[in-house]
Amino acid sequence: MVYHWQSHNVKTAGVDDMVLLSRVTEDEIVTNLRKRYLDDQIFTYIGPVLVSVNPFKTMPYFTDKEIELYQGAASYENQPHVFALADNMYRNMLIDAENQCVIISGESGAGKTVAAKYIMNYIARVSGGGDRVRHLKDVILESNPLLEAFGNAKSVRNNNSSRFGKYVEIQFSTGGQPVGGKISNFLLEKSRVVMRSRHERSFHIFYQLCAGADSRMEEQLGLASPENYAYLSQSGTYTVEGTNDVQEFQETMKAMSVVGLSDQEQKNVLQLVSAILHLGNISFVEDRSNFANVHDDRYLDFPAFLLEIDSVALKAKLTGRIFESHRERVNMTLNVEQACYSRDALAKGLYSRMFDFLVQKVNTAMVTTTPGYSTGILDIYGFEIFEKNGFEQFCINFVNEKLQQIFIELTLKAEQEEYVQEGIKWTAIDYFNNQVVCELIEGRRPPGVLAILDDVCATLHAVSEGADNDLKQKLCSGVGNHQHFESWKSGFTIHHYAGKVSYEVEGFCDRNRDIFFNDLIELMQNSKNSFVRGLFPEVLASNTKTRPTTAGSKIKSQANQLVEALMKCTPHYIRCIKPNETKRPHDWEEPRVKHQVEYLGLKENIRVRRAGFAYRRPFEKFLKRYAIISKQTWPTWKGDPRAGIKIVMEAVNMDTAEYQLGKSKVFIKTPESLFLLEEMRERRYDHYARVIQKAFCRYFARRQRQKQREQAAEIVFGKKERRRFSLNRGFVGDYIGLDNQPALRALVGKREKIEFAETVFKYDRRFQATKRDLILTGKTIFLIGREKVKKGPKKGQIIEVVKRRIPIETIRQISTSTKQDDFIVLQVNNEYDTLIRSIFKTELLSTLNRKLRENFNRVLSMNFTDNMEVSIKKEGWSGGGLRQVKVIAGTGEDPALKVSGKTLIVSIGPGLPNTMRPSLRLEPDNETLQIARRVVTVVHSNKGINNNNHIPRNQAPARPPHVQGRNSGSTVGQLRPTRNAPPAPINPAPKAPINLTATRRDNCYVEPPGGLKKNPSFNRSSRAPPPPSHPPPANQPIIRPIGSQVGSQVGSQVGSQVGGFRLPNPGAFRLPSVVPGQTAGPQRQQHPGLQTRNSGASATVPASASSQAGGGGGGYTEPQQRQPQQQQQQDFMRTPDPGVSGVKRASLRKSQLLKHQQQQQQQPAPRGPAKPRIEPKPPALAKARALYVYEAQDTDELSMNAGDVIEIISEDPSGWWQGRLRGKQGLLPGNYVQKL
Repeated sequence: MVYHWQSHNVKTAGVDDMVLLSRVTEDEIVTNLRKRYLDDQIFTYIGPVLVSVNPFKTMPYFTDKEIELYQGAASYENQPHVFALADNMYRNMLIDAENQCVIISGESGAGKTVAAKYIMNYIARVSGGGDRVRHLKDVILESNPLLEAFGNAKSVRNNNSSRFGKYVEIQFSTGGQPVGGKISNFLLEKSRVVMRSRHERSFHIFYQLCAGADSRMEEQLGLASPENYAYLSQSGTYTVEGTNDVQEFQETMKAMSVVGLSDQEQKNVLQLVSAILHLGNISFVEDRSNFANVHDDRYLDFPAFLLEIDSVALKAKLTGRIFESHRERVNMTLNVEQACYSRDALAKGLYSRMFDFLVQKVNTAMVTTTPGYSTGILDIYGFEIFEKNGFEQFCINFVNEKLQQIFIELTLKAEQEEYVQEGIKWTAIDYFNNQVVCELIEGRRPPGVLAILDDVCATLHAVSEGADNDLKQKLCSGVGNHQHFESWKSGFTIHHYAGKVSYEVEGFCDRNRDIFFNDLIELMQNSKNSFVRGLFPEVLASNTKTRPTTAGSKIKSQANQLVEALMKCTPHYIRCIKPNETKRPHDWEEPRVKHQVEYLGLKENIRVRRAGFAYRRPFEKFLKRYAIISKQTWPTWKGDPRAGIKIVMEAVNMDTAEYQLGKSKVFIKTPESLFLLEEMRERRYDHYARVIQKAFCRYFARRQRQKQREQAAEIVFGKKERRRFSLNRGFVGDYIGLDNQPALRALVGKREKIEFAETVFKYDRRFQATKRDLILTGKTIFLIGREKVKKGPKKGQIIEVVKRRIPIETIRQISTSTKQDDFIVLQVNNEYDTLIRSIFKTELLSTLNRKLRENFNRVLSMNFTDNMEVSIKKEGWSGGGLRQVKVIAGTGEDPALKVSGKTLIVSIGPGLPNTMRPSLRLEPDNETLQIARRVVTVVHSNKGINNNNHIPRNQAPARPPHVQGRNSGSTVGQLRPTRNAPPAPINPAPKAPINLTATRRDNCYVEPPGGLKKNPSFNRSSRAPPPPSHPPPANQPIIRPIGSQVGSQVGSQVGSQVGGFRLPNPGAFRLPSVVPGQTAGPQRQQHPGLQTRNSGASATVPASASSQAGGGGGGYTEPQQRQPQQQQQQDFMRTPDPGVSGVKRASLRKSQLLKHQQQQQQQPAPRGPAKPRIEPKPPALAKARALYVYEAQDTDELSMNAGDVIEIISEDPSGWWQGRLRGKQGLLPGNYVQKL
């Protein structure tokens, strides 16, 4: 296991950006995803695209700590995460002043809903605001549980499957605060109210109401257990494992209140939900005339009571219908089938309109007229295949085809076309375009499936018998010759981009017509309940001749409107992958994942990203953003934009190979180059901001300086003699020049405000002085020193390290003498003391006192004594003890130091009286400035002290330079370096673009130029692992190889990989390192932070006791129990047949391979010698057979299965042998094999 190159103690497996894969194939992509998934790393990048694998359990890295970590950070600084994508989207909206959107796609159960929740949570946390904004954030966040309760349900593929589409737009002010929002919903699967397949549930709210209602509510609504309702008892499934319906009902009620539903509206909504349940219990029987009659009139009373309508009228409308023809009204009696249809139509219509009402209430709570920008989050139903696929599945899969088309258009097609239009040198990359499938479904000329379906429905009247068969015949004649269409006995088959799906035509026409009869509308409009009447605002007209809108045409129109809205935004992508159908953590089905990788086009996406450019912007926008980097282009550039861009690139020393200039846009190759521009821009703005701040401070100081001086002098007034130049000088704060010291700022923290910074001298137990950079922030004092690197590629170089970190609230008191010396003792509670010498001690003490008052409401405790005690740090066996610092009267302004045993004697001449106060002069006079310059000159010419050497005991250390910060225009002295320059590298690197990544790599562990040593003991400090015992341990992660059944438990132990830092370089190796004494075996070590939610057990789930997980979007919820698994998987749950789309993808891959081979054959072969030399036959290598399965723990090891025959290259006494298997050479444990 390796650790991320910049984070501390954050392990990573595989490659976190698959653009860096050494080989771009589906198998390599799947292998990389598997490594990361089994190591609980569910996120992986493909450039800006985020790939997310559903873990089916709660992960530990979605806390406030991660929100703070990813806020404002570049994507390369941390592990791949959905927070990084959300932060990038939010910042780009503010930076570019453009609307943003994120498209979350994947099949059902892949984790789309949960990803959308995390994005909304992150944006709500990082965006500021007052009470109004906080309320708006609550509405946005609480809309999730509300709409999930009424719009999500358990399916066979997903315990929290979204049965509607949702596009959430969050509107922001120009300052980045949320000011409003809007939710657009698409195609609620209302048929789930009245029917569903086995092992599925209806919408969550029905079960929540039955489980969570109190006794009073049960009596008012006539509630009972779900088994008592016909609509809920069809599937025989009433609970979801890992879901608490009672608790979620309380969350739903809370969400109703937050989004603005009054108590009466909440009561009406629950009353309507209960009425729908009671409607389903109304059953019909045939009378003697073969007409429908209600089986038991008592079942009419309660739904009529809840809907506040007459029960007799309800019976009449369910069993009869008024038919109008030729200006005559005919009262027609229905048969049993028609009566059931009317009952179900009423239930579906009530539920659908109630859902629209809830969405409208959420939108009303978020409405705004404030102009600004928006961020859209698309959470829509995933591609799905059920045992019986009907009209709803057809529409759902059609919408997913449209989303796949957007991804293709913007990431594969449009990007390549843009390169050609801009004149960028480019080699086309082939891919499968699913536009042909979209045309098959929504085409007009020739008519597609939806057009033919609407035509068939237009010819229907009151009778729909035989309409579905007519639809099938017309489809066969209309699109039967299409290569992505097939006919079968019960319907038709579409070869979607994600595989073949067979649809049953039964019910297609009725569901597409989506008729809600006028009789039922009239019945609801006569309700005494205003809420029910408000759901049916239609004006009934008997003579209307317009064709009613069908469900198919509606979803087609909504899909096209959604595409238009997404095209107007800057898109971001999350590609969700479902690793298994068992909903169990660490269960990996190889064929299923590989199929998803293929149809999602991840390989083509990687190839385009590797060959393309990570960033492109029009010339004007680029210069507007980055012109500040160069003084030649700032503040305005009036010349040729190309010339201005070249000046900016030269200012950051960017290699010309890293960018290209098109006809109207600039293209930047790698993200690292873009990060370099951003970093330099941020530094430039930071520099100008500091110049403005300093100028303002100088202006403000003319009026406030006297007050500041008096406040600072009060700390030592009457207690300590003053130095000549310490009374009337101005306070600068930064005497190190942190503007140009990014390494020091990184040690302190990017967001920490520096209150004071100075180079001081720190004295050890022997009173030897060493330079330290003292940096005071609002809460901490840092003492930063230098150390020489003792090993690694930076051996011999000097780097900055934090020697001590002192929280200011732990400072007990500050001791100093009554003389004019600069010695200070920092005395800390329950810790050792620190003796330092600070020239700007008055400013340091004043600033420290001010921060203690502001942050901790206490004053700084001071001890003025000429006999100071210093508590020494305990080291090894020696005790800490005490040291004495004795200050005596002497001569001169510079102290004379003498060490006598455990006492440092400081002799210094008299200073100014301790009762002197600052003068009223606003500026020092010329004489004072000249003396100050001479003092600084003497300090810089002193050669007795350096950064790493101790001063002689009998010599006082020279004063550090009086510097007001770099580029500050100090009037006291010129800027000079305060520390030695680091030594030059031994092997200079070749000329390359200077970027931020190269700078950060200085702290990375790099492999020696010679690569891995041939002796395998170079990489192992212990013997090979012992062979495994049989049977395998119960806590193995289940890995499903190709061809295995879902229920089979074939696993391999995956070891923890411990190694060096990861380099952001595809060619870099990782040196494995094993702690001495450890066993370098295959046993996985659990990361201490990855614990389950409900127990302290390891996150690796036992194969014998793992359980199904429920939760949102495939859900990151920890399972508790597992139901017995079926012996054989149902056909529709298997990996779908790729169909014609898969054949086309395979043919494209084959053509690309042939094209590559032809290009190689066209190249002229090198001329060889006239007579080839016969090489001696190499000696045959020894062979061995693997006895056990072994999974490679590092990049230099071999993975092997039991029975594999390995060629043994060398054997080592440590137990690690070198071998070759399937063309790959690496290390293997010798006790896992047997020689042949």
